[in-house]
Amino acid sequence: MESERIILIQQYLSRYAVEPPGVTIKQVREYIRENSNLTDASVQTIRRDLEALSMLEDIRITNGAHNTAYYQYVSGGFTFNEIRFLVDSVSINKFLSDGAKQKLIKKFEGLCSEQQIRMLISRIHLTHQTPSSDLLNNLDIIHRMIAEKRRINFEYGKNDLRGEMHYQYKDRNFVPAEVVYFENRFYLRGVNPETGEPRTYRIDRMRRIKEGEQVKKVPKLPKQEGAVLDMFGAERQADIVLRVKRTLVDEMQEQFGRNVNIRDDAEHADCVLVRARVGISRNFTSWVLRYGGDAELLEPADLREEMREKLAALLGKYQG
Repeated sequence: MESERIILIQQYLSRYAVEPPGVTIKQVREYIRENSNLTDASVQTIRRDLEALSMLEDIRITNGAHNTAYYQYVSGGFTFNEIRFLVDSVSINKFLSDGAKQKLIKKFEGLCSEQQIRMLISRIHLTHQTPSSDLLNNLDIIHRMIAEKRRINFEYGKNDLRGEMHYQYKDRNFVPAEVVYFENRFYLRGVNPETGEPRTYRIDRMRRIKEGEQVKKVPKLPKQEGAVLDMFGAERQADIVLRVKRTLVDEMQEQFGRNVNIRDDAEHADCVLVRARVGISRNFTSWVLRYGGDAELLEPADLREEMREKLAALLGKYQG
């Protein structure tokens, strides 16, 4: 009975006594009477419970008017701003259904006071949403297999011309190493332990995941240098120079991070020169072309020539 009362007091403090000045012993007694079938405890008993609880929890005691003691619960866990950030992150997650979001948000509300819960009502919402009911389950299974150092096998889906997903199963002889979130999608990266060849798969396209045998050691993934523009692996690394319009400066800094070097272009007042170390993949050309005439690849020379040839072939398709 004593332990039940202390638990009830702790719940009350964490919910209603997080804002100064806190609550009084009288308020604690009223809460216990209204929310339990416990025998009415005396003021001395409640005070003793609060002192015992203060040994485990951070409870601040202050004296108010008429020598009334106020007990404030000072949480050592999430701050309210941290909880709001987590709730907003759940709200904008396009992989969760509305029902799954509400369940998670309710759990966060259990860490808040009544006043804070009212402040959480205003949340961020997506204008478009394509939730995947399998994603969380896939992530749970994959993280467990990474921890247990197990090979993984699964069916992997690809869309046909009508947009219907078709799945195919095969033994991939693949050891998962890490989960990466890149451009609004979750990816699984791993290695074939026999060949050392890296592999990357979209987790939302996996199903019927099966665990394989354990391995003694998870092979290390090849270290990626410079900016990552494509999740499916770089063929080589290169130091590139781009001439871009000044309006793209902020986007270039966001894309390449701290390692980017941006300088004025002496030949073009409305442009800057962007230098960065980049992983060159098959999609690099497409990435540059997304900026149209606002970006020009200057170096390396061989990559510029490769882009010129692709553009000439593209132009040929539209001539005549």
